[in-house]
Amino acid sequence: MTSARQTPVRVGVFGLLGSGNLGNDGSLEAVLGYLRAAHPEAVVDALCGGPEAVTARFRIPATRLHWYRGEYRTASRTGAIAAKALGKLVDVFRTAAWVRRHDVVIVPGMGVLEATLPLRPWGFPYALFLLCASGRLFGTRVALVGVGAAAIGNRPTRALVRWSARLAAYRSYRDAPSRDAMRAMGVDTARDEVYPDLAFSLPTPPPSTPSGPPGPVCVGVMAFHGGNDDRARAEEIHRRYLDGTIRFVRALVEEGRPVRLLTGDEVDAPVVAAILDAVDSPLVTAAETSSLADLMKETAAADTVVAIRYHNLICALKTGTPVLALCYAAKSDALMDRMGLGAFCHPAREVDADRLLDQFRALEKRSAELRRTLTERNLAAARQLERQFAALTTALFPAADHAHTLREAP
Repeated sequence: MTSARQTPVRVGVFGLLGSGNLGNDGSLEAVLGYLRAAHPEAVVDALCGGPEAVTARFRIPATRLHWYRGEYRTASRTGAIAAKALGKLVDVFRTAAWVRRHDVVIVPGMGVLEATLPLRPWGFPYALFLLCASGRLFGTRVALVGVGAAAIGNRPTRALVRWSARLAAYRSYRDAPSRDAMRAMGVDTARDEVYPDLAFSLPTPPPSTPSGPPGPVCVGVMAFHGGNDDRARAEEIHRRYLDGTIRFVRALVEEGRPVRLLTGDEVDAPVVAAILDAVDSPLVTAAETSSLADLMKETAAADTVVAIRYHNLICALKTGTPVLALCYAAKSDALMDRMGLGAFCHPAREVDADRLLDQFRALEKRSAELRRTLTERNLAAARQLERQFAALTTALFPAADHAHTLREAP
C-alpha cells in the first residue's frame, strides 16, 4: 500500500533569530532538537533576522525576515523613510509566499507578544501579524510555542499583537502572567497551556569543581533603558541601573570576590566596557559567549549569579546555581517564583547597591538549600516540557491522512 504522505512535512521557524540575542537562538535550538528527535523526516527552514548566522550554526536554509536591510535603523532621511515604507509593502508578499510553502510554521519561544523593551509597532509586531494572517489565509498551521506576553499600552502594537495571537493555530506560554495578559487583551486563552521556557529542555553542562573561597560571582548585564512606556526616562533609567551595578561589582571586588561579566545580546557590550573601565581590577573579567551552552558553562562554574537578562537567569537556574534577579518585567518575577527563588528579586529600574548586597548575602547563606530546590524544580520543568512537545506533535503533526498534508506544493 502506498503511504498516505507523499512528501515530507514542511516546517518553517520564524523570529528574530541569528540577530545576536542568545536567548532567542536558544529557543530555536530547543525546537530544532525536538523536531530532529520526534520528526526527523521534516524539512525545516527559517524566516529570520540573521539568516547567515542561522544557516551557519544550525545547518538549515534561512531567508531574511525583512526586504529592507535597514529595518531596525532609525530612518530620518526621505530616501530611507521611503525605502522602509516600500519594504513594508514588499514584506506582505514575501511573507505570504514563504508561509504558503509550508505545512507548519513555529515561532519558538521569545517575548513575541510583549513590549517590555522598546518596540515599534511596524517592526516585529507587524512582521508577526503578516505571518499569522498568511497562515490563516493559506491553511498553514502557525504555532506560537512557549512565548512571552505582557500588557501593551501602545494601541497599534497592542492591536497587531492581539490579532497575531487570534490568528495563530496554536499558542502556549512560558508563564501564567503571559497567558493572563493575552486574556486581558481580548484573546480566548481557554485552550492555551503554560509550560516552562523552552530553554529548560536544552542539555545542561556537568557541574564544575568548586574553586575554593571566595568563589566566583557571575554578574549578567544588559543595555537596559526601560520599556516601551519609559522612553522619556530611558537615559535616567539606564544611568541608575549602570551606576548601581558598578557599585555592586566594586563592593564584591573589595571583598576579594572574582567577578565574571555575562551578556545575552551583542548590544550589551558597551555596558561591559563601562563596568571594566569603572572597576579597574584583575578580579573583573568578561566572558565571551556565543550560545546558551556557553552561558551555562559560566554559571555552572560560579558560586552565585546576579543577572538581569531573562535567559541569563534561566542559565543559572538550569545549572542549579543560586541567582539574584534584577527584574524589569513580570516574566522575571514569575520565573524566579516558579523556581523557588521568588524572594531574591530586585527592581532593575531602581537598583540600590546596598540593598542588592544585603540580598546577595542572604542568598549565599541559603546556597545549599536553594541548590536542592533547583534540582527538584529542574526535574519538574523537564517533565513539563516533555508534555509541551507531545502537545505540539498532536496539534501540528496530525495523522498522515490529514487532508492538509496531501495538498500539492505550490
